[in-house]
Amino acid sequence: MNILEKLESGQRVDYDDGLALYELDLFTLGKYANKKRKSLYKDKAFFNINRHINPTNICKDICKFCAFSANRKNPNPYTMAHEEILNTLDESVKHNITEVHIVSAHNKNAGLDWYMGIFSKIKDRFPSLHVKALTAAEINFLAQTNDKSYEQIIDMMIEAGVDSLPGGGAEIFDEEVREYICKGKVSSKQWLQIHKIWHKKGKKSNATMLFGHVEKREHRIDHMLRLRDLQDETGGLNAFIPLVYQRNNNYLKVEDFLSSVEILKTYAISRLVLDNIPHIKAYWATSTINLALVAQEFGADDLDGTIEKESVQSAAGAKSAGGLKLKDFLDLIQTSGFVPVQRDSLYNELKIYK
Repeated sequence: MNILEKLESGQRVDYDDGLALYELDLFTLGKYANKKRKSLYKDKAFFNINRHINPTNICKDICKFCAFSANRKNPNPYTMAHEEILNTLDESVKHNITEVHIVSAHNKNAGLDWYMGIFSKIKDRFPSLHVKALTAAEINFLAQTNDKSYEQIIDMMIEAGVDSLPGGGAEIFDEEVREYICKGKVSSKQWLQIHKIWHKKGKKSNATMLFGHVEKREHRIDHMLRLRDLQDETGGLNAFIPLVYQRNNNYLKVEDFLSSVEILKTYAISRLVLDNIPHIKAYWATSTINLALVAQEFGADDLDGTIEKESVQSAAGAKSAGGLKLKDFLDLIQTSGFVPVQRDSLYNELKIYK
């Protein structure tokens, strides 16, 4: 049975099928991905009103793709005080945010109390705010530097008020590629183990994949299939987020950057391979808002949110530092032919904009 017959019959695709999907022309691929998307969500495009905060850029690791951490490429180290973070949120809640997304670096000088303390303080001041915080890479770092197990760190997070995990730190699961781009960081096995423990606690998380650097198509398919296996076991993943590699101010010497066609193919293939992960997010901070909107016709159904301020991707050249205003966000979605649906962090629908 060839790949088109499998797509027509709705059969689950395997590794070889995933590679074969890349050989299809973009519009054939898009047709099947969009059919799957419409069967799930019709013309809805999901987003949330959120605030990203990156509390420190001081990091023990130097990932070759990273322009955010304080090193020779970014010699401006900082660590935010808890009160500074809370004051920032005082302003953000005036804009009706429902989620604060907290991801930062692996700061050996900050201490476990600094990491955990901010979550409980946020919950005390803003009890209804959803706290999405700490990547698996950060959890691995905190466990290693504090002689704790993953489960101990996760239990501390839950007690402090963390509601869900972001999907960062996954990068590419292939061990050889990982050794080259982020040696010393959480391993692929550890990343999956951490999310598995989180899911066993009854919590939800997201998963990312950084693509467009030195990885190959086969590495992307392998990455997706490892996530699909995890989801078969736990059912805890809300969304898959293919992150487009940003090229500026880092140590990866990448000369051939992805075309828009290759990016859209990857979104579409994600939707077709990851048949058990509900949502595919075109994170506009890495893809640009325009391409993220086009991706809604190629399998994606989510755009992330208004963000307000973004430091990680913008440090590497993304045009996302100032976020997007809600009205602009809504106008862009509607003029693209989709129905904007404001969601909460767990994809409960809060408001449909007709």
